[in-house]
Amino acid sequence: MFNIVLVHPQIPNNTGAIGRLCVNTGATLHLIEPLGFDISEKAVRRAGLDYWHKIDLHVWESLEAFTAAHPDAARYHLATTKTEQPYFEHTFREGDYLFFGSETAGIPAELLNAHPEACMTIPMTREGRSLNLAISCGIILYKAIEQNFETYKEMM
Repeated sequence: MFNIVLVHPQIPNNTGAIGRLCVNTGATLHLIEPLGFDISEKAVRRAGLDYWHKIDLHVWESLEAFTAAHPDAARYHLATTKTEQPYFEHTFREGDYLFFGSETAGIPAELLNAHPEACMTIPMTREGRSLNLAISCGIILYKAIEQNFETYKEMM
């Protein structure tokens, strides 16, 4: 129903939690290399990710390869702390791409600068810098599901 795009994720536990989220919501998971960890079958089995085989997973060698294969930028939603536009003011449609950057660097500036209208943030107090990647992904993905719940119910 939706596509989660992780650009250069660094922490395997976050990606594992997001993978579990994708299995339970019917979302497709796209990982953009380089990754900060190994996703071989042996590595994910060792990490206890026994559901990893259920994920609709696509791994891309670069952000450029991904965007070339998915050129419809009108379907992009870019989660970042570098905007004032809250995620709940975005309109999500089935098939949209929800982008999340690495835990250390976020989404690359060139992608943010190329699509300022697609940028969205989760409002936070000044006390924190950012939210955990998996939590952020869950917040935004479930808002997208809420906006498309009639279609989503058919998947349940």
